[in-house]
Amino acid sequence: MNNVLDFIKNLNTLIWGVPMLLLLIGTHLFFTFRLKFIQKKIGKGIRLSIKPSTDAEGETSSFGALTTTLAATLGIGNIVGVSTAVALGGPGAILWIWLTGVLGMATTYAECYLGFLFRRKGKDGTYSGGPMYALEHGLHSKPLAILYCFLTLMASYGVGCSTQSNSITDVTTTLWGLSPYMVGIVIAIITGLVIVGGIKSIGNICMKLVPAMGFFYILACTVLIFLNIRYLLPAVTLIFRSAFLPSAMAGGFIGSTIKTAARYGIARGLFSNEAGIGTAAIAAASAKTESPHKQALISMSATFWDTVVMCGITGLVIVSNILKHPESAVGATASELTTIAFKQIPYGEYILGLSIIAFAIATLIGWSYFGEKAVVYLFGKDGINTYRVCYIVMIFIGSILSLEFVWELSDLINAFMILPNVLSLLLLYRFIKHTE
Repeated sequence: MNNVLDFIKNLNTLIWGVPMLLLLIGTHLFFTFRLKFIQKKIGKGIRLSIKPSTDAEGETSSFGALTTTLAATLGIGNIVGVSTAVALGGPGAILWIWLTGVLGMATTYAECYLGFLFRRKGKDGTYSGGPMYALEHGLHSKPLAILYCFLTLMASYGVGCSTQSNSITDVTTTLWGLSPYMVGIVIAIITGLVIVGGIKSIGNICMKLVPAMGFFYILACTVLIFLNIRYLLPAVTLIFRSAFLPSAMAGGFIGSTIKTAARYGIARGLFSNEAGIGTAAIAAASAKTESPHKQALISMSATFWDTVVMCGITGLVIVSNILKHPESAVGATASELTTIAFKQIPYGEYILGLSIIAFAIATLIGWSYFGEKAVVYLFGKDGINTYRVCYIVMIFIGSILSLEFVWELSDLINAFMILPNVLSLLLLYRFIKHTE
C-alpha cells in the first residue's frame, strides 16, 4: 500500500504542476472576461434559486437541483480540505482557495449552461445532461463523453464516497471511540435508504439538510471569529502576503512557497466547489427551469456559497486561531487544526464533529446521483442497481482506508476529470450566452 501511495503522490506532484494550475486559473479567467464578469449577477442567481418551481419540463425544482449540487460540494472539503491546504501550503493557500471560488463561478456558469443546453429527455420522461452530453452532442465526440463518464464513476467512489466516509469514521473514532467498521456499516445503510429513491428522494433530503447544516456551521464559525476579532485583520494580511511570498508562521510550523500555496489552494478549492470538473452541470440538467441562462445563474450560486463563503470563513477561523494560540498548532496534524480552533467554545469539538458528519453524509447522497447519471450514460438504467450496491460497499471500504491515501487518490481523479471537461468548455464557448 505504501508503494501505491508513493506512486500516486509522485504522480500528483507531476500532474498538479504549473501547467494544470495555469489551465484551471486560465479557464476561470477566460470565462470571467468572456461572460463579462457574470459573477456580478450572483444576487440574481440567489433570488432565482428560492423562487417557486415553474411549469417548465424537468425532474426537480431549481432549488432542489441547487441543493443537490451543494450537498455534493458542501462536504469535508470545506473543513478538512481547508485545514489540509493550510497545513501543506501555508496560510496563502486560503487566498488561492477563495480565488478558485470567485473566478470559478464563471466556469460553473459555463458548465451548467452547456449541461442544460445539451440535455436529453429519456423515454421514461427523465432528463439527463452534463459534460458527457455536451461532449457528445456539442463537440460530437462520443469517446471523450465515455471517458468523462468513466472518470465520473470513479470519482463517485473516491471524491464523493471514500473521502466522506473516511472523515466520518475519523470523527466518530476520535470523539466517541466508535469502531470504524461499525460506523461504516451504519453510514452505508443510511445512505442506501436515501439513494434508492432516486433524484426526487435525494432532492427532498438535500433541500432540508443543506440549508440547516450550512446555517449551523456558519453560525459557529461567526462566534469563533468574534472571539478572535483582534487577530482577524492580521490573519487576512498574512493570508494575502503569504499567497505570493514564501512564509513561515507559528514558529516554523507552517511554511510554504508560492507554488506550494497555489498547488494545494487550487486543488482543495477545486475539490470543494468542483468548478472545472463539471459535476454541477449533471444536477442542473434535471431542473425545471425555462432557460439554460437562468439555471446556470442558479447553479453558479453553489460555488459562491461553497467556496467564497464556507471555505473562506473556515480559513479565517483556522489562521486567526493559530495567530492567537501559536503553541497549539505545533505538532498538530492537518485535521486537528480546525478541531483546536473549535475548542474555544463549549463543546466545540462536538459541534465540529457533527458538522463534518452532516456535511459528509450530504455529499455521499449528492455524489451518488452524479455516479448514477454516469452509469445510465454508459450502461443504461439496468446498471443503476449494481452501481448502488457497489457505492454502498465503497462507503464501508472508504471508512477504513488511510486518510492520506484517500485524499491523494481524490486529487488524481479530479485532475483527469478536468481535461475533457475544460476542453469541451473552451471549444463550445460560442454557445454560452451571458444574457437571455
